[in-house]
Amino acid sequence: MTKNLDNEGLRSIVHNYELFYIDLWGVVHNGVKIYEKAIIALEEISKQNKDYVLLTNAPRPNHVVKKFLKDMGIKKEIREHVFTSGEAALRYLKKNLLNKKFFHVGPSKDFDLFKDLKNLKLKEINDCEYILCTGLFENYDEDLVYYKKLFEKHLKKKMICTNPDLIVDRGGKRELCAGSVAMVFEKMGGEVVYFGKPYSEVYNQSFNNKNKKILSIGDNLNTDIKGANLLNYDSMIISNGIHKDEIKKNGIIKTCKFYEAICNYIQTELKWWDYIKILILQKKINIQ
Repeated sequence: MTKNLDNEGLRSIVHNYELFYIDLWGVVHNGVKIYEKAIIALEEISKQNKDYVLLTNAPRPNHVVKKFLKDMGIKKEIREHVFTSGEAALRYLKKNLLNKKFFHVGPSKDFDLFKDLKNLKLKEINDCEYILCTGLFENYDEDLVYYKKLFEKHLKKKMICTNPDLIVDRGGKRELCAGSVAMVFEKMGGEVVYFGKPYSEVYNQSFNNKNKKILSIGDNLNTDIKGANLLNYDSMIISNGIHKDEIKKNGIIKTCKFYEAICNYIQTELKWWDYIKILILQKKINIQ
């Protein structure tokens, strides 16, 4: 049974947990604007002396995402909690593939991920030892058939995928992510090593989570919620995100069943409590 916390807010269950894994995109912001109620929730979690990680499937190092959040107006105390799938992948590359030549699939803006490895980046896929996928090329950001043709002679090479997400909503526009490209490669018979939710490596790298009672919060059933399920964490889905239309049409129970995911809680948006309800209560008290 999925409990709705729209009225009671996160404050009603915060005492049950020691650590919160909270998604960024779709929960704290949508790539264009900040969700102020989510910011208040993060501040309140800290006031309760609880730990949280802003765990995001962003294919860039931590410092790049922190800079993006700074430009959006998010204060330093919150930005310091960021850990990205790109950071986890970069640590792996430096440790295991340091001298290997690679071909990059993704937009040029992801250059920061392999800046330290730039001398190993090849312009052609033919001579590479592995494929590094951070997203889609700018000129082919909607055409997955292009990638099928690109990969057909290179399926014996390993792909490193730095963002398992299939899609993301940027403002009001839906975009494909690296996970969609990796899925093409995998379906063709290629091997993919994923970094990011729902895979355990990114959780374990981000924080010392051993023996902690954990709640994972996110808007994506395939990554945020399945990651929690696989690691035996409790989970809360934010319904006003990626699955907004599905949940509205089919309800949370049917939608979870379709994705084979389990949600302990649901909120329309991340919020500490129901502010409208509190304002109404305050007005009643003032009138009396």
